[in-house]
Amino acid sequence: MTTSTDNALAPVTLYDAPIFHAVTGAPMSVDQLAEQLRDTDVIVVGEYHGHQGAHLLQARLQAALYQRRPAQVLTMEQFTLDHQGDVDRYLSGETGETELIEDGDAWENYRASYRPMVEFARRHDIPVMAANAPADIVRCVGRKGAGHLDTLPADVRQQLPRAPFQDTPGYREKFLQAIGQSHRTDSEALDARMHNTYLAQLLRDNTMAARILQALEQHPGHQVLHLTGTFHSEERLGTVGLLEARAPALSVAVISPVFRSDDEPALAAARQQNKGDYLYIIAPLPPEFRDSEREMKAMQARFGRSAGTDCS
Repeated sequence: MTTSTDNALAPVTLYDAPIFHAVTGAPMSVDQLAEQLRDTDVIVVGEYHGHQGAHLLQARLQAALYQRRPAQVLTMEQFTLDHQGDVDRYLSGETGETELIEDGDAWENYRASYRPMVEFARRHDIPVMAANAPADIVRCVGRKGAGHLDTLPADVRQQLPRAPFQDTPGYREKFLQAIGQSHRTDSEALDARMHNTYLAQLLRDNTMAARILQALEQHPGHQVLHLTGTFHSEERLGTVGLLEARAPALSVAVISPVFRSDDEPALAAARQQNKGDYLYIIAPLPPEFRDSEREMKAMQARFGRSAGTDCS
């Protein structure tokens, strides 16, 4: 059951994202949030990819943080480390945006979602670090397991974390629950496949944690703003858990999205789940499909695009 207070604080459009302190539940403006985060080493903003409310909040927070602490680095899940050179060439003015998108293998929603943050960084000489693991390597780990890394050329392997599959308590259980699997399955082959899929997830998280630490090493005294899918950060699991395990002295703030629910007070539920230090409420996105057959074909097409990766 919702209350009048809940309704007053609910997002009105897909661009709205009311912010709350996760402990007190108090509403906050972007400027108030940035002020509280002024001295934080790493700020991780979880997102639901492609949601306008999340990306507008990220852009506004980036600018507000810069006003208080211009020494900033933007790290992004949305670019893989093997395309760091493409990102650098764009920031230095050597290439144009379409060249960045094509050469840097940018996500399909780059212009609509991430252009504002990259352009702000470019105009203010803020370093941008491609934080994710190379896509082909992630896919091959998902197919063949951890041993695939042993087949990589030495220079490629050296770009990845020394402990690429480090784990943190509770993350595996959450991951398996999210993909609809339990600890044990009836099929040994299926269980092995799920294990490799989880290793691919860990490779992403470990790489992002390592790249954030690398950003801090390369730019001492800077504040890191990291953009990532919320699964990699909420409840301080995934990338955040690994980051804190590797560098416990760092101060890390987690900002997590919560979908507005018509059936229950979404903010209260998220606070109980400890999703983040700060929460922002966003309106649900429209369903992609209502025809299950069309949805299945679309999913097959999406996965099929990566089927040609050579893992030999």
